[in-house]
Amino acid sequence: MEVLRPQLIKIGGRIYRKNPIQEQTYQHEEDDEDFYQGGYAFCAGFMECAEEPCDAYEVVQTQQGFRCTVKAPSLLYKHIVGKRGDTRKKLEVETKTSISIPKPGQEGEIVITGQHRSGVISARTRIDVLLLTFRRKQPFTHFLAFFLNEVEVQERFLKFQEEVLEKCSMDHGVDGTIFQNPKKLHLTIGMLVLLSEQEIQQTCEMLQQCKEEFIDNICRGKPLEVEMAGIEYMNDDPGMVDVLYAKVHMKDGSNRLQELVDRVLERFQASGLIVKEWNSVKLHATVMNTLFRKDPNAEGRYNLYTADGKYFFKERESFDGRNVLKLFENFYFGTLKLNSIHISQRFTVDSFGNYASCGQIDFS
Repeated sequence: MEVLRPQLIKIGGRIYRKNPIQEQTYQHEEDDEDFYQGGYAFCAGFMECAEEPCDAYEVVQTQQGFRCTVKAPSLLYKHIVGKRGDTRKKLEVETKTSISIPKPGQEGEIVITGQHRSGVISARTRIDVLLLTFRRKQPFTHFLAFFLNEVEVQERFLKFQEEVLEKCSMDHGVDGTIFQNPKKLHLTIGMLVLLSEQEIQQTCEMLQQCKEEFIDNICRGKPLEVEMAGIEYMNDDPGMVDVLYAKVHMKDGSNRLQELVDRVLERFQASGLIVKEWNSVKLHATVMNTLFRKDPNAEGRYNLYTADGKYFFKERESFDGRNVLKLFENFYFGTLKLNSIHISQRFTVDSFGNYASCGQIDFS
């Protein structure tokens, strides 16, 4: 990281920079409980801003001093408490505040109280940094997507699989285990980490706001008619690919689908529900993925952390996609009418074998 171009992080409507302070390193077994000891330098880099009056947080004056609350899913409480309560104690001592955290498994609010407003703001900022850091280490739990599981497309996909196996099964790594389940064909808008029912409800409400503010205007009250046709790959070497995907585009040649998904992505990134990695959605429907060989529920994109924040390596075995790309470059999967966006839970299917939806909006 360059000193003159530090990393910027947005929290609560304010921009903070991560100062280049040497951090201690620990084994992964200790990261979960002792993060604050090694991660304090990360938090400290924000303090020059946090000590100033901050309008981004709602701080209430009481007879005893000042009070501020933080909403967070119970799964993340332990990262604020720390091993033997060390993280919370350190926060309280250094900010001269008292921090009340609900018991594990109980949903509620983290309450910060103190004699000085600046101390309460300082504690709130540090807690936000810790929550953001550990939230980013959680595995994706949900995703926003269009379902592409119409009967015609499913049948054409099975035809595609049959022909690929007939003509390309001698190519390295090409076999039936790397094909998508036709019932799970989908067009991903963004991956989410939702850790409570409240966060799922917040996502549903935000999707509804998107519908009212711009989706209805883009769709004009009708389904978006799209074609799913053509095969493409994501890396630089077609002889060693991990994923092949089908391209999806508007049948009328317009840019309305791309505009819609980009604006939805932008809105969710601004809210913090989706971590910003790209400025635009890459429209694609995964049809072959080497991760399916070991995990039929895998996504084309995933994060490398377990539920308790431990990093792990997930091996990928490339396959030779040159013949598939050559023979099926323009394969036609069919026409679809997209009329709803779903909030779907990973690894969960309904009684028909489709991805389970825990919320959706319809725009036709």
